[in-house]
Order: sequence, then C-alpha cells, then structure tokens
Amino acid sequence: MPDNLPDNLPDQLRHFIDGVFTDSVGGETFDVINPATNASYIRAASGQKADVDLAVDAARRAFGGPWPTMTARARSRVLHRVADLIEGQDRRLAELETWDTGLPITQALGQARRAAENFRFFADLVVAQRDDTYKVPGRQVSYVNRKPKGVAGLITPWNTPFMLESWKLAPALATGNTVVLKPAEFTPLSASLWAEIFREAGIPDGVFNLVNGFGETAGDALVKHPDVPLISFTGESRTGKLIFANAAPYLKGLSMELGGKSPAVVFADADLDAALDATVFGVFSLNGERCTAGSRVLVERAVYDDFVERFAGRARRVIVGDPHDPATEVGALVHPEHGEKVFGYVEVGRGEARLVAGGDRPESLPDGNYINPTVFADVKPEARIFQEEIFGPVVAITPFDSEEEALALANGVTYGLAAYVWTNDLKRAHAFAQSLEVGMVWLNSNNVRDLRTPFGGVKASGLGHEGGYRSIDFYTDQQAVHIALHDTPSPRFGQGDSRRTDHR
Repeated sequence: MPDNLPDNLPDQLRHFIDGVFTDSVGGETFDVINPATNASYIRAASGQKADVDLAVDAARRAFGGPWPTMTARARSRVLHRVADLIEGQDRRLAELETWDTGLPITQALGQARRAAENFRFFADLVVAQRDDTYKVPGRQVSYVNRKPKGVAGLITPWNTPFMLESWKLAPALATGNTVVLKPAEFTPLSASLWAEIFREAGIPDGVFNLVNGFGETAGDALVKHPDVPLISFTGESRTGKLIFANAAPYLKGLSMELGGKSPAVVFADADLDAALDATVFGVFSLNGERCTAGSRVLVERAVYDDFVERFAGRARRVIVGDPHDPATEVGALVHPEHGEKVFGYVEVGRGEARLVAGGDRPESLPDGNYINPTVFADVKPEARIFQEEIFGPVVAITPFDSEEEALALANGVTYGLAAYVWTNDLKRAHAFAQSLEVGMVWLNSNNVRDLRTPFGGVKASGLGHEGGYRSIDFYTDQQAVHIALHDTPSPRFGQGDSRRTDHR
C-alpha cells in the first residue's frame, strides 16, 4: 500500500446503481494503482453484463420519473448546484485526480474548475435555447419539439477523467436524459465522487448510474444493450471502430471523439517567442496525454535550426517530478502499460530521427511511470513517430520550405482532430486554416476553448461533434409539428368512376 494515501478513501470503489453503492453481482474486482509508484492502493468493482443490465434498468425506470419532464429552468437550478458543489471541493477533486492519474496538481486543479464550468454552461444553455419555428403566413405554421432520447451510455477516458466525464454528463442531464457512466479502468477514483455530488444537488435516484470496469466487459455490454439508444465515447480510434461496429445492429446514435496527431505549423514570420511558449506547453502539459496535443511541430526552414535548439533547451528544463508538488510541470504517465507504449515509441524514434532532448527516465525518480520530455528533430513524414499517436510528452519536429509543403505535411496523417497555426500573415492564416483537414484550428493561440463551438474531429479522429447546440442536438430527438391555418383539401382517392358498372 502506498504511503500518504488521500484522506477519506472508501474501502473499495463500488458501482452506483439506482441510488445505492453496490458490488458486482458476481463479486469481480480489479486493482487500481498509483502511477507515481505503480503500487495498488484500492480495489474497484469490475462490472459485467449483469451489472450493466441493472444500471440500465434503473436508468430506464428513472426516465419514466420526474427528471425528463421537469422544466428546463428546474433542471438548470439543479445543475448549477452541481457546479457549486464541484467548486466547493475543487482541491479535494484535484488531489484525487492527481493521485489516480499522475497529472501535476496545478493542472488537475484547473481541470476540476473546468468541470464546474461545463455544468454551468449547459445549465444556462438549456434554458436559453429556442427551438425552430417556420411560417407560411396565413397558410401553415411548423415548429420543433425537442425530447430527451432516454438512457445515455457514456464511456470516458483516463486522461483528465473528471473533467471529460462532466463534458458528457452535463448536456446529457441538462436535456432530461438518464445516464449510465462507464469510466476508464485506469482512473476510476474521481468518478466515485459524482454519486454524492448529484445526490446532494437533488438529482433523483436512478438518473445517474455508474458501472466501473473494463471496456471489453462493462463497456461492451453498455454499447450492445438494446435499451441504450445513444453512446458518447472518448478514447482511441481503434476502440472507436469496435464500438461503431458493435452499435451498428442497434442503429444507436454515436458521438465519438477519438485520437489525434495534431500539427502546430510555425511560419518564419510568426511571433517565435509566443509560438515557442505555446508549442512547448501544447505537447508537454497534462503529461502529453491529451488528444489535442500539438505533437507534430512543423517549422519553416528559415527559422528551423534556431527553433529546434530553443525548443530542445526548453524541454530539458521542464520540471518532471512528484505530481503533488506544485512546481511539477510533467508528472507520471497514467499506467505502466501506457508507459511501456511511450518508451517503445521513443526507441522507434531513435532509429527514425535525431533525438535532441529527453528519451530517458529521470534518475531521481526510479519508481513509477516517469519520462523526460522528449524531442525528435528532422522527422520524416513516413516515420512512425510522425504518423502514429504516442499520447505522451514526445514531440516530432519537421522542417518545411513552402506553404504547400506545410499543408501536405499537416494533412498527411490519418488523424484530423486539431491544428495550430502561427503566422502574422492573416490572409495566409485564414486560407491555410480552411485547407486543413481537421475539426478545430487555433490561429496564434493555444487551445483556448469557447464552449459554444463544435468540438470534434474528422478522418480517424472522430464521428460527430459536441459542444454548444451540437450537444443539445445529440442528446435530444427533434420532432417537427405542422399546423394548417386554413382548409387544405386533400386529393380524394377511393371515389371510383360512377360510370363503371363492370366490377370484375
């Protein structure tokens, strides 16, 4: 058992079904580890099909209760109370998130506050929304009703888990659905706090249900359950393809935010100091375990050598350490399996490009899943470290000689989630952004989100978009109602021809 465990941990992480914490029907459990030491510190109930069935049944019953029929204003008040409760324990949340994920404590605190903001945003949006009305003056009025879809299946990842759970829970609940949440098996700790938060906020039993477990058991059962009409999933592209296939026989609604290999394109006329700050932060923050990380930095040849030297120097000075230390900038990777994957890509990269920083473990941190921020330069576009998602503090830097080459390099991967463009030529910036095959572009900016905008990718990076009204659309059915304002005679079938006497 690791030393310095967080205070007030339960003896075991349990499912939460119909307002009750419960063990798995068959008693199955799994170990949860602390990534800073790789020591197991708690066991979690491991959900199976029987547990998912119970959770879905509870959510279905709750969908027949008061939650879906409450006014938007009433649900909004409840969700604002959820946000208040999150803010009131943001430091506790950050402590648990850091313990469970290895994220630096200062960054985990920011994610906890983002979770509260997500609930506030959708609490306000569901009240402010207006549905469409269409008129043909004097003849017809048509209007749209929105109705919650039912039981929403939410499958969330292990990077910034609490915040990303809120990104799905808030719109699903705001629109009147009930939910079954399946958090990532690597990081179930902070998800266990939702039950008490929702209970104290006044959400009825059965509206929120939580089943811990593995993707191949609990996640698979949720995707295949016939009474779950929609699945929102965030995770890797390979798993997304499997979910797509397994959901197809049931014609489920799907929203999938998948992997990324996002380019950061730096032109010679850019503010290079600002670009350097943004690109270093963009790939090394959150331990590099972020879908929108700018993990490919494409730099115009005229400033390439200087930029690489400065980038490598900054990477070598990034503080790697105890995730609970406020000075730490990169903590521990989430799990030894993931650590092995990242180090495996580093070994691949040694044979593909020039290693200019990192690539090793900090000598002062012999335990846990630590790696020094790693920078490869002169990376060819066919290299695996250029093409494949590593999901760690590893960056590939590649030169380009023309705008056309930069665009080909940026678009030359299977992913298409995000991109960053640094240039002071605004005409070029806007034209270049429109030619990028990605769902989101930041111009001279680093991942500053506006929650009203669509979030999602193209190509292998996802299916559908959430954020703002796109989330409202996903979690509701839209019903068109047409009203005639005057008599509209229909063609009269079935009158026959009165002149006919032969009825053969």
